[in-house]
Amino acid sequence: MSSTIHLAIPAGDIETALAFYRDVLGCSTGNAELGRWIDVNFWGNELTLHQSEERLPSVRHDVDMGNVPVPHFGAHLSEADFQALKRRIEDSSFDYLDPPYRRFVGSV
Repeated sequence: MSSTIHLAIPAGDIETALAFYRDVLGCSTGNAELGRWIDVNFWGNELTLHQSEERLPSVRHDVDMGNVPVPHFGAHLSEADFQALKRRIEDSSFDYLDPPYRRFVGSV
């Protein structure tokens, strides 16, 4: 059985967001309404990026391994896929809140 999720998020400038998700992360695109929203395939899940002027709150929570932004989401990747993606992110011109890191290595 396979389960996927749909998550819609405010993405700021849609073209900038698309450049990150498509060109850096390698996500393919799906349905879209030009200038308003676009679906990307986020490791088998439907992530809808919405053009918005809003900014997400900059809340951080302490957890067992440090301090993380909330809200946040990620993908569970193989070691090889993680290292390749980490290199692409680090080689890009995009700024990020936290550098790419591994958490819960070896657990499900």
